[in-house]
Amino acid sequence: MDQSPEILASQTVFSGRVFDVRVDRVRYGDGAEVRFDVVEHRGSIAVIATPEPERVVLVRQYRHPAGRPLWEIPAGTCEPGETPLEGARRELREETGLRAARLRSLGALYVTPGFCDERLAFFHAAEFTQGAQELDDDERIVVASVELAAAWQLVRTGEIADAKTVLALLWMSGDRGEIGPDFGR
Repeated sequence: MDQSPEILASQTVFSGRVFDVRVDRVRYGDGAEVRFDVVEHRGSIAVIATPEPERVVLVRQYRHPAGRPLWEIPAGTCEPGETPLEGARRELREETGLRAARLRSLGALYVTPGFCDERLAFFHAAEFTQGAQELDDDERIVVASVELAAAWQLVRTGEIADAKTVLALLWMSGDRGEIGPDFGR
């Protein structure tokens, strides 16, 4: 199972603002041919901003696919040509107004590798100066700095309901080491 299948055909069937969709036809070593629908994504970043050791910066915004507002860690999609580190600095500044003196890479993980190539790069941010938010037209964001225990209460009530934020809280509750591999990006 270590051998990748042969790609017989690949066609982009949708191009959007945030992602594209392609359909691949592949052949495994045993001769079986299958179809894969793949969401292509530029990559995303998430920032665990800790103004104090047991506090985390959260943003609350309406998430249309979820149909409701959620509390999350600051995050977003990398711009074309932007490194994950540059994207982390930009997203933190745009969503919260914070500028971090220290920003450390924690690694990256695939978000949903069953159908999407998106890699989410995590960063830890500390030592801030406050500026103004620089929100996109579709963003309405409230910012809060909350104690770790209060953030876990938001998980229990369903107000935090996304995997990246729960993973960030687990990271804060653990040894605060690396989250995933670097992927060379």
